[in-house]
Amino acid sequence: MVWSMSTINSKKKKILDEVKDVLRLNHYSIHTERSYCDWIKRFILFHKMKSREDLQDGERKIEEYLTHLAVDKNIAPATQNQALNALVFLYKKVLRIELPQTIQAVRAEKKVSVPTVLTQEEIIPILSIITGTPNIVARILYGSGLRIQEATRLRVGDIDFALKQITVRSGKGNKDRVTPFPHSLIIPLRNHLKIVKNIHISDLEQNYGAVYLPNALARKYKNAAKQWVWQYVFPSSKLSVDPRTGKTRRHHIDPSVVRKAIKSATRKLGISKRVTPHTLRHSFATHLLQRGTDIRTIQQLLGHKDIATTMIYTHVLQQGGYGVKSPLDDLNI
Repeated sequence: MVWSMSTINSKKKKILDEVKDVLRLNHYSIHTERSYCDWIKRFILFHKMKSREDLQDGERKIEEYLTHLAVDKNIAPATQNQALNALVFLYKKVLRIELPQTIQAVRAEKKVSVPTVLTQEEIIPILSIITGTPNIVARILYGSGLRIQEATRLRVGDIDFALKQITVRSGKGNKDRVTPFPHSLIIPLRNHLKIVKNIHISDLEQNYGAVYLPNALARKYKNAAKQWVWQYVFPSSKLSVDPRTGKTRRHHIDPSVVRKAIKSATRKLGISKRVTPHTLRHSFATHLLQRGTDIRTIQQLLGHKDIATTMIYTHVLQQGGYGVKSPLDDLNI
């Protein structure tokens, strides 16, 4: 029998539709919604479930699936944790079934790796060769230490030109933080925002121009969605239909646009390091350390929950492997 998701349903809704309803009720992002639904679907397919009754004995089935991911698929710890979070959400929030505090599955082995960091001599040509909107985004990634999703989701009101700071709203862990805004970006970003404002005015004239707002803000400020201060700093080049509401809006640019621009630039320059948008964030932290910035300050700027996460950058500074000079360099040959 060919299995179909439609076979696991209640009298009114399919299980994944219920998952989406609960996610939206709790104001989870569209990215989390897609990720959770994907993991839950894979979980159901793995166990060849055909009805809601097959979801019983969740603890054992979750352990089996997570072990499969670690042993057979060799996935990263973060990916396994994401799958676990999705399945715990399914059982606790949707099915209302309690689970133990810890799931006894084989856990993916955590690999400690030193982040790839660029020198300033490498960053200069990369930023020089990238053009257009990706150029400004890349400069913010390096100049302010933002994650790519944080940068693409910036709104006009998050940029404080007077205080030279950026407020990151609902970053990782759903926390706000403040980070420096580069003085050298003031004029380029002001010019960029003039273009964005004209696009917004044009959208308003065509009865569009309402940007996505979290539910709480949308309820509290009825007209905020069309106000300039709430518009994305880096809007998409085209309008699109919101998959949740069916409304036509202008979303922010897709992070892939920036990733492709950075990848193309490093290829043209012949840089052998694997450079991604996150590499610019790593470089921001490392170069601050080199300038003598306190590690706790860097932790706050990056939005790290644990100081141990930030401490990884101290290893980057130990050039030559733990700061040890090679004995070959002592030989006069």
